[in-house]
Amino acid sequence: MHENLEKVDTAILVGVHRDLPDALADTTEASMKELSALAETAGALVVGEVVQNREAADRATFVGEGKLVEIREAAESLGANLLIFDDELTGSQLRNIEEATGLSVIDRSALILDIFAGRARSGEGKLQVELAQLKYNLPRLSGGYKSLSRLGGGIGTRGPGETKLESDRRHIRSRIGALEKEIASLSRHRQLIRDRRKKNETPTAALIGYTNAGKSTLLNTLTGAGVLAENMLFATLDPTARVLTLQDGRQALLVDTVGFIRKLPHHLIEAFKSTLEEAVTADVLVHVVDASSEEMENQIAVVEKLLDELGCWGKPMITVYNKCDSVPTLLEEKPTDTRVYISAKHGNGLTALVALLDELLPGRRRKMQLLLPYADGSVMHTIRHGGDILLEEYTPDGIRIDCMADAALFASVAKYQL
Repeated sequence: MHENLEKVDTAILVGVHRDLPDALADTTEASMKELSALAETAGALVVGEVVQNREAADRATFVGEGKLVEIREAAESLGANLLIFDDELTGSQLRNIEEATGLSVIDRSALILDIFAGRARSGEGKLQVELAQLKYNLPRLSGGYKSLSRLGGGIGTRGPGETKLESDRRHIRSRIGALEKEIASLSRHRQLIRDRRKKNETPTAALIGYTNAGKSTLLNTLTGAGVLAENMLFATLDPTARVLTLQDGRQALLVDTVGFIRKLPHHLIEAFKSTLEEAVTADVLVHVVDASSEEMENQIAVVEKLLDELGCWGKPMITVYNKCDSVPTLLEEKPTDTRVYISAKHGNGLTALVALLDELLPGRRRKMQLLLPYADGSVMHTIRHGGDILLEEYTPDGIRIDCMADAALFASVAKYQL
């Protein structure tokens, strides 16, 4: 038997509750619970938690020197080697906290970036993670934050950009510029693909929502996509598009996107804007909500705020209350024209969801039963070009046709309808 020699970071979580008007920007019981889940996703063992109440964060150490002494003593007794703060810290704060405690220190932003670094699979995803890491670390170089010089030594240090952080500011700025150009080039390529979809009249629906709401499970259930769907934060990073056949026979693209989270770093939103363009350009947004979460309303608020920042507000949207198998009363709720209640895992309510997509996505087709006189046989070309023929039968009175027709075809052949 071989002993696992890989070192596991043991972490204490630290937050400051400031009683902010915007509770989603403050440290709360919910945000600390989420921070713990993020830490575990990154591979840390959480052994303690410290939340301090104060009007404002200390400019030098975030929590104040006295509290740092308590934290250092707690770390010694619990055997912790890492402090994870619930808010973004400055370079000088990071340095001061490390010097006062002798522990490694990262903040929520660095933790999320670390998870993204481990999740990125596509070339573009890796470029976006590196760009976000460099933008995060550049202003912290002047703070003398010593952890920036560590190489692969635990949570917060892995990823494509880690070795480049030892270079000077000019080199990092140069690298940021090169990455932005490369990502912009890939974004233009993706725009060409979207333009081709539009030309081919392929409608698109984007799955958006809070991280771990069940977007990937829903994509798998509806399309058999086979993408990673685990009960963890940010299981999906790179967007995945799969074909969904609608009730009228149309084919639509269903696109899975990266999950949102509270206190999402601005530079991360900027770096991943090209990925999130899938949501911006989609015909319909499918907002997947974890109906079993006690934080459901807050999670909805986070998603709506980020959609507003991305310029998606006003786009047709279906709110999908998922995981209703954990809240059985919701499965008894009747769907409306904007919301459905489902269990992506068990398949409940999906017929209603597909029916809504069928109605909201452009190019909706209706079934027609036609009788086309032989004298007007040239109209067959129009029908074949603009619709799907389900039945074609030659009768003494003319050609009997059953077909699926879009709005334009429906109008042009309506006079032949039985």
